[in-house]
Amino acid sequence: MDLVLYTNNVDEYLKHDNVIDYDNEAIAEQADALFQKADNELDFMKKAYEFVRDNISYSADINEDVITCTASEVLKAGHGICFAKSHLLAALLRRKSIPAGFCYQKLILDDETAPVLIYHGLNGVYVKDLKKWIRLDARGNKAGVNAQFSTDGEQLAFPIRPNMGETDGFVIYPDPDRKILEKLRESKTRTELWDNLPTELDKTASCVVPSKDKDNMRGQIYVLENNKSSSE
Repeated sequence: MDLVLYTNNVDEYLKHDNVIDYDNEAIAEQADALFQKADNELDFMKKAYEFVRDNISYSADINEDVITCTASEVLKAGHGICFAKSHLLAALLRRKSIPAGFCYQKLILDDETAPVLIYHGLNGVYVKDLKKWIRLDARGNKAGVNAQFSTDGEQLAFPIRPNMGETDGFVIYPDPDRKILEKLRESKTRTELWDNLPTELDKTASCVVPSKDKDNMRGQIYVLENNKSSSE
């Protein structure tokens, strides 16, 4: 499996904005607290991931109808859906100068009650010590979901079932997808959002495939269509 960078400009994976708002005081304090408990940068990454996975509830699991979107909103409320939780994890990591971005998988919402394909959000992060990108899914564990921090084999929240039309997403975007942000902002409640979940991403992406040279993150540029399995 090759993860694909949207851009080879690492600064794009470190920036803050009004969604990944790690200049927020509460985000900074939380990142500092986790960093102080960590033995090294890799341990901090694990602690930040487990904090978002375990301490920030997945909104639907607790029947929370309020929508959160920005990293600071998610931290303050203590819950968010997958996209929102990925915004918080990226903010905590970027606050400590760790490159982090966003990946999207296309999954069945619910096999029994809602057999429709929608997008699921997770993170791509750069492990400096190992000179490689990995994916992490901070959705939150429950019965049947057991995502873990791993730098070797991935252990994400959901297996991909191609026979059901599900597709994996290997592109690491520096920004949350625009159409997904629109859905989060337009919906008044999570219940309303659940009836209008994202089924497509923003646009065709020009992406950088990391080269075999582990000393850098540059590579050849490929154009990947938005709805192909490699970019969903």
